[in-house]
Amino acid sequence: MDKDLDQALTAVGPRLRALRQQRDTTLAELSATTGISVSTLSRLESGDRRPNLELLLPLAKAHGVTLDDLVGAPPTGDPRIHLRPITSHGMTMLPLTRRAGGIQAYKIVIPSTSNRRVPNLKTHEGYEWVYILNGRLRVVLGEQDLTLSPGEAAEFDTRVPHWFGAADAEPVEFLSLFGTQGERAHLRARPKTKEPVED
Repeated sequence: MDKDLDQALTAVGPRLRALRQQRDTTLAELSATTGISVSTLSRLESGDRRPNLELLLPLAKAHGVTLDDLVGAPPTGDPRIHLRPITSHGMTMLPLTRRAGGIQAYKIVIPSTSNRRVPNLKTHEGYEWVYILNGRLRVVLGEQDLTLSPGEAAEFDTRVPHWFGAADAEPVEFLSLFGTQGERAHLRARPKTKEPVED
């Protein structure tokens, strides 16, 4: 085996362990997310098991990193970020961050809806902030049914049952900041200056 390749594969184990610990995730939790057994994950982290694509792809997805980051591929000198869209539940998500843990940023596009879909509310750990770029976003949040227009933002605890969809026959594009540990996005704004009160 090529010496550089051997060194790269040897470094994967400690990198996997560091990523998991940064996210404060147990082997059992990672196993449930990836479908890889706890024993295999443990052997990968300790270097007793050689990584392969079948194992690395779900781990890269679970940790929110690219395969290049996972195996420590050398930089190519190209400053462009090569984003790979993810299509899930009828929406396209474009990851805007590449680091593991912390707040993750996405641009999300939901196609137009010719008929109003029945919301299928979901819950999960985390906190989400959304900002509408184009179109109108229907947000069902617990008992509330809201419509957000371009320039509007909302934030909420994702343990509250929620659902997103296009509000009408136009597609909607929005930015999403999501933190699995419940991190909130804070906007700083200048305080309004008080108008002088006339007697």
